[in-house]
Amino acid sequence: MTTSNKPISLAGPVDADVLRTAELNKFLVDAGLYETVEESARREEVLGELDKIVKDWVKQLTSQRGYTDQMVEEANAVLFTFGSYRLGVHGPGADIDTLCVGPSYVNREEDFFIVLHDILSQTEEVTHLQPVPDAHVPVMKFKFHGISIDLLYASVSLLVVPSDLDISQESVLYEIDEATVRSLTGCRVADQILRLVPNIENFRTTLRCLKHWAKRRGVYSNVTGFLGGVNWALLVARVCQLYPNAVPSMLVSRFFRVFTQWHWPTPVMLCAIEEEELGFPVWDPRKNPRDRTHHMPIITPAYPCMNSSYNVSTSTLRVMIEQFQFGNKICQEIELNKANWSALFEPFNFFEAYKNYLQVDIIAEDDADLRLWKGWVESRLRQLTLKIERDTYGKLQCHPYPSEYADPSRQCAHCAFFMGLSRKEGVKIQEGQAFDIRGTVDEFRHEINMYMFWKPGMELAVSHVRRKEIPAYVFPEGYRRPRPQRHVNHHQQSGKNATENGTLTGSPDGQLKRKHASAGVDDTEPCRSVKRASVSPVHPKTSSPLSGSPVQPKTSSPLSGNVSDDPTSNNQTKDTSNASGGSQDSPSSGNEEQAKCSSSSQASEKSLDSIPSGSKCVKVEAASSGDVTSKQANCISHVNDNTAPAVVVSTTLKRVAEKVVLELVGSESLGGNNADLLHITENDMGNVLAEKVHFGGNGVSQSGLHEELEV
Repeated sequence: MTTSNKPISLAGPVDADVLRTAELNKFLVDAGLYETVEESARREEVLGELDKIVKDWVKQLTSQRGYTDQMVEEANAVLFTFGSYRLGVHGPGADIDTLCVGPSYVNREEDFFIVLHDILSQTEEVTHLQPVPDAHVPVMKFKFHGISIDLLYASVSLLVVPSDLDISQESVLYEIDEATVRSLTGCRVADQILRLVPNIENFRTTLRCLKHWAKRRGVYSNVTGFLGGVNWALLVARVCQLYPNAVPSMLVSRFFRVFTQWHWPTPVMLCAIEEEELGFPVWDPRKNPRDRTHHMPIITPAYPCMNSSYNVSTSTLRVMIEQFQFGNKICQEIELNKANWSALFEPFNFFEAYKNYLQVDIIAEDDADLRLWKGWVESRLRQLTLKIERDTYGKLQCHPYPSEYADPSRQCAHCAFFMGLSRKEGVKIQEGQAFDIRGTVDEFRHEINMYMFWKPGMELAVSHVRRKEIPAYVFPEGYRRPRPQRHVNHHQQSGKNATENGTLTGSPDGQLKRKHASAGVDDTEPCRSVKRASVSPVHPKTSSPLSGSPVQPKTSSPLSGNVSDDPTSNNQTKDTSNASGGSQDSPSSGNEEQAKCSSSSQASEKSLDSIPSGSKCVKVEAASSGDVTSKQANCISHVNDNTAPAVVVSTTLKRVAEKVVLELVGSESLGGNNADLLHITENDMGNVLAEKVHFGGNGVSQSGLHEELEV
C-alpha cells in the first residue's frame, strides 16, 4: 500500500497567521500545559535512577546464572522513552512511558514481573506498584519519587545489549515474539513520527494544542473508544505533511478542515505500509477480513504497521466527527476575527447533551482495590458500547464519556462513569417502539465478573438515569447550573425536535422523544415508570480470586422490594440475576411480555427514558454480597436509591438474539462528514487534488478526502 506525500499547499504564514500563532502559544502557556525547568530536570533525575536500577538488575541475573565475570561486567540494559515524553509534548504531572531493552536470557514472565518487581517493591521511593502482565502490551505501573512511570520490557536476541542500540533498525525484531514486538512498537513509532514531520517544533505545538482540545471536548481516551496520544500524534503529523510550511495556528485550522471532510474508513498513513520478510502481520484489509471492520484506521509508520485506533466504534466515530465539525466552525470564526482561542477549548457540556444516560458505579473496599477493579471495568466499558450497538442494530447510539467521577459523601471507595444515550438520527419512529437493553447489560456484567483477581467488596452497579437525575457531584461546583433555554448542538440545528414523516430529527437533546400508543389491545395493566438498578452478582466467599479459574457469582435477593407504584406488582416482580448473570426468562417469553406491555392503554407523551412497569413488564434486580461489610452494603444501597431508573431504557423493541452477527454494526455507511456545508476557499489557492491512497484494486475508496478539496 502506498500513500502520496504530495502536499495540499506549500503556502507559508502571513502576518495574521504569525500573530494568531503567538496568541495560541500564550494561551497554551497560560493554560499550564508546559512544565517548569525544575520539573523537567526532576524527570531526568528519576530516569537516571531508574536506568541504574535496571542495569544492576540485569547484572545480578547474569551473575546468578553462572556467566563469566567479563559477561557480568558487560551485561547491560538500555532505557528508552516513548509517548508524549519522547515526542516532547508532555505536561506537568504526565506519566513517562519507558521501555527497558534487555538481553536474550532475561525474560519478561519471571525476571521482569517477579525479580524486578520485588526490587522495585523494596525501593523506598517506589509507590503504587501495579504489574499488568496480561495486558495486550504487558506493563509495570508505579510512581517513582511521585512521578508516574509505565515500564515495558523487551528481550532482544543479543547476549550483550549495546548502549547505543538503535531500535529503529528492523534487526532488533529478529527472533522475538509478537508481545515483544508490541513492546518495541511505541518507541519505534515515536522515532519514526519525528523523522517524518517537516518541522518538529510546529508539530509539537500543534499536537499539544489538539491534545488539550480533545481532553476538553471529551474525545481523548483510547480505552473508551476514542483516540489516545499516539492516534492524535499521527493525525497531526499527517496534517503537517500536507501543509509543510504552515505555522501552528494554520495547522490547527487545517486539521479540522481536513478531518471534517475525511472519508472514513480510508486509512491515515504517514508513509507506505512496508511488508518485510520477518512474517509479522501488518494492517491490510485486502488480506485480513478483520481489518475491514475498522471504522477509523490510523496506521503506525514503523514495521509492522498496525491500526492504532482499532478501539473506535461507530458511536465514538460519530461523536468525534461532530467534534471535528465544532472545531472547524470555531477556527473559521477565529480566522475572521469573530472568536478567540478560548472559544475552541470550551468544555463539552456532556451532561446537558442528552436526555438519557447509563451510570456505571464501581465500588470497592479501599482505594487499592478500587484502582485494580476500576482498571478492569474501564478496560471493558468499550464492550458495553459495542454490545448496545449490536443488540439495537445501531439504532441506539452511545456516547461514553472518558471522565470518571467520585461521590465524596460515600464512605466506601467509589467512582462512576457515564454514557449518553440517543436514538440514531433518521430512525423511523413507530408507536410504542423502545429499546430493551437489560439482557445486554446482564451479558456485560457477567463478563465483568470473570475478573480473576476479584475480592469481596468489589461491586458494579449499572443504572439508567435521566438528565434531571444526574448526581450533583459530577458538576464542578457541586451543583447543577440553571439550564439555558435550549441546548444547541454543533451543527447549529434548530432546538425544535421535528418529527417529519415518521422520522426523528434534531439534536441529541431531541433525539429521544416519543409517544406511546393511546389504546391497548390486551388486558395487561398500564405500564408505569419504575426505578431499578442492576448490580453485579455476588461472589461466593470460598472462591479464590487467585485460583486462575473465573469466580462464579451467586444469586441473592434484591435489596429492596417492588419500586413500582402499582399495588398489584409486589407479587409479580422477579429477581432476574442468576448464576450466569443473565435473565431467568426465555427470550421468546420476554418479548411476548414486552409486546403486551407496549400495547397498554396509557396515553401520554414520554421520552425514551420511560420504563414500563405493568403486571408482566417489570423485573427488579439489585443484588449485594452477603460477604461485604455493613459499610459496603450501605454504599451499594446508596447506589440503588440514588442512581434511580433502570437499565431498561424502554421495553417494546424486540432485542436482538445473543451473538448477533457483529458485522451489522459496521456495515452502515460512515459518511456523516457533511462536507458540502464545510468547504472553505483560500484566496491564494484554487482547487487541488487531495492525497491519493492506492490499494491496488481492493475495492476500498481510493481517497480519504474529496476528489477536489477546496482549501
